[in-house]
Amino acid sequence: MGEQRFARGAFLWGLSGIYLCAFLSLYTQIPGLYGRDGILPAWKMLRFTGKSFWEQLKDSPTLLWLGPPLGLDTEQGMELICLLGALLSLGALVFNCFRDSLVFLLLWILYLSLYQVGQVFLYFQWDSLLLEAGFLAVLVAPLHAFRSKTNVWGPHDGITFWLIRWLLFRLMFASGVVKLTSRCPTWWGLTALTYHYETQCIPTPAAWYAHQLPVWFQKLSVVATYVIEIGVPWLFFLPSRRLSLFSFYVQVLLQVLIILTGNYNFFNLLTLVLCFSLLDDHNVRPDQKGKKAQKGSIFSIKSLVVLLDLLVFALLVFWTVKYFDLHINWQRYHVETRTAFTYHDFLQWLRTLTFPSIWIAVASLGWEILKGMYRCAVGHSVLWKLWATVQWIIFSFAAVGMFAVSLVPYTYIDFETTGQLWPSVHQMFKSVDKYQVANSYGLFRRMTGVGGRPEVVLEGSYDNETWTEIEFMYKPGNVSTAPPIVTPHQPRLDWQMWFAALGPHSQSPWFTSFVYRLLQGNKDVVRLVQNEESVYPFHSHPPHYIRAQLYRYWFTETDQTGHTSSNWWRRRHVEEFYPVVFIGDHTLESLLNQHGFKDKPPTRRSPDAPFPSALRLIRDFLQLYPAPLLLHSLIITVVVLYSLQALFGRGSKSGVSKQRGHSKPQGDKKKQKVNSGQGSSAASGSGGDAAHISKRREKS
Repeated sequence: MGEQRFARGAFLWGLSGIYLCAFLSLYTQIPGLYGRDGILPAWKMLRFTGKSFWEQLKDSPTLLWLGPPLGLDTEQGMELICLLGALLSLGALVFNCFRDSLVFLLLWILYLSLYQVGQVFLYFQWDSLLLEAGFLAVLVAPLHAFRSKTNVWGPHDGITFWLIRWLLFRLMFASGVVKLTSRCPTWWGLTALTYHYETQCIPTPAAWYAHQLPVWFQKLSVVATYVIEIGVPWLFFLPSRRLSLFSFYVQVLLQVLIILTGNYNFFNLLTLVLCFSLLDDHNVRPDQKGKKAQKGSIFSIKSLVVLLDLLVFALLVFWTVKYFDLHINWQRYHVETRTAFTYHDFLQWLRTLTFPSIWIAVASLGWEILKGMYRCAVGHSVLWKLWATVQWIIFSFAAVGMFAVSLVPYTYIDFETTGQLWPSVHQMFKSVDKYQVANSYGLFRRMTGVGGRPEVVLEGSYDNETWTEIEFMYKPGNVSTAPPIVTPHQPRLDWQMWFAALGPHSQSPWFTSFVYRLLQGNKDVVRLVQNEESVYPFHSHPPHYIRAQLYRYWFTETDQTGHTSSNWWRRRHVEEFYPVVFIGDHTLESLLNQHGFKDKPPTRRSPDAPFPSALRLIRDFLQLYPAPLLLHSLIITVVVLYSLQALFGRGSKSGVSKQRGHSKPQGDKKKQKVNSGQGSSAASGSGGDAAHISKRREKS
C-alpha cells in the first residue's frame, strides 16, 4: 500500500464530524438525563471529599472536577464540555489547520470526561469506539507546531495510521465471531434477519420494506454478513491494492445498508470513517500517467499480482459455497443455503487462527515500520533525517505499545488465547483500561425479540380508571406512526427503554427514577419523551398515577394480493411491566430509597455567575429545536460550504488554465521572432534567461 496522506486527511475530517454529532446529540439531553432532578443525576458520580485535584483526577479522569472553581454544577460542567467539544470539532471539520494532534487530544479528553459520569446512558459500544478511535487520532493527526506546511506527510504516518486499520479489523471480525460463539439459533439457522429489522431498537421506514423480503434472500444476506465480517477482514493486511479496495467497498456497502434500515446514531458513520484506512493515495487520486506507462508490458509483476488476487477471490467464493452449502434451486428461482459446519468446528477454527491473525498483524505493522525507516533514510538533509528518525522511533514504540494493549480485548473472542498472552501485556491493559483506549467489541451477539419485539408502553391517569398512553418521539408506540429517521442523533432514553423491555424492571433501576420524574412533571425529563409540550398528553398537569405495560410488536405484512395495512405495526399485550404508582406510594418510595434517588442534591451555586448565565441563555435558545433538526441543519450547512468551496476553487483553476492557454501562443510568436530576425546572440540570450528562470523555479 502506498502513501495515505489523502486517506488520512479524510479520516481526520470524518472523525471531526462524528465528534460534532456526538457532542451536540448528548448536549440536548443533559438536563433530563443528568440534571439535578434528572433521571440519573451526574452529581452523584462526583463526590468532593476534600482531596486535591490530582488525587480526584486519578480516581475519576474527568475535567468536571474543575466545575466548582468556575461556579458550575456538574450538569452545567457537562453542558460546557459539550459546547466546547462541538466548537472544536466544528472548527476541525471546516478548517484544515484545526485537524491537529493537540485538538484531537482535547476532543478525546472532553468526551472521556463525559463518559466518566455518563452511567448506563453512555455505556454503549459506539461510545467506547469513539474514545478509542479518538485516542488513535491523536497519534495519526499531524502536530503542526513541528511540521511545515509543505511537509504534510511524515515518515511515521503510515505506522500510526495502521492502528486504525487494526481497530477496524478487530471491530468487524469480533462482530462476526460473536454471532456464532453465542450459539444463537437464529444466527446459526441463518434466519436472524427475518427478525432483525422489526426488533432493532429504532428502525427506519426502510426497515419495514426490508422485512418484507423473501426468507431465502434474508438467509443469503446473513451469509453475506458472515463473509463481510469474518472473511473479508483478513484481506486488510495483504499487500494488494485491489484487495484493499474490494474490502473497502464491501465494508461501505454493509454500513450503508445498516444506516438505511436502522437508526444507529453515529456508529455506522464512524465505522465508515475507519474504512478510509483501507485506501491509499492511488485510490483517492489515481495516477493516470502511471497507468499509461504500464500498458506496454505483457507479463510483469502486475500480472502476477492480478493472478494472486484472483486466487484470493476464488478461495473466498469456494469457502463460502462450501461452508454454507450454497446452491441454486432452478425450480423456485432462488438460492438455498444452510450452515454446513458445527459449533465445535467453528470453535476449533477460531482457536487455530486467533494467534496466526496476531502474527499476521505483527508482520503488517513491522512492514509499515520498515517503510517508515526507509523514508527517514531518503530524506533531503542530515538534519531532516535526524529529526525524522527521532519521530520514527517515538511513534513506532507508541504504535507497538497500543497494538500490545489491544491484544487483551481482542483475544476475548477466545478466552483460552487470552490466558496465553504475556503477563506484562495484561498489566499494561489494566493500567489504561479506565481511559478506554482499547476495548472489546461484538455487536448483535444474540437476536432478541424472536417471539415478537418486546416494548414497554407507559400509561398515565388522573383517576386510576381512565388511562392514556404516553408516546415517545422515536421508539415504537402508536401502531399507525411511521418509524423515524434520526441518524446521527441518539435518543439515549429511547435506547434504554429498548433494553429495559428485555427483562423485569428490577434490572433497570433508572426506570423507577424516570417514572418518579414524570409524576413530578419534570419538564426536562418530559422533553426527552416529547419535545413539543402540546403533544404530551399531560402537559397541563402531571398525571397522578403511572403504570407500564409490556407488549409484543410486529411489523405489518403484505397479504397475498400485495395490499398493505394502513398501520406500520401490530401488537399484543403480554403482562404488566411496572405496577401502578403515585407520589407517596409505599412501593415507589421504597424503590427510590433503595437506589438512592431520594438523596438531596448539593446546594446550587450562584446562578448569576458568568458561566451559568451564559450556559442558561444558550440552553434556552437551542432547546426550541429538536436534536435531529440541529444535527441535520449543521450537516447540510457544512456540505453546502464544501460544495461552494469546490465550485469556486474549480472556477479559479479554470481561469488560471485559460490564462496559461492564452499565454502559450504569445510565447510561440516571440520564439518565431527570435529565430527569424533577432540574431543568434539575442536568441542565445533569451534562451539563457529562460533556462536561468526555470532553474530558479525548480529550486524554489
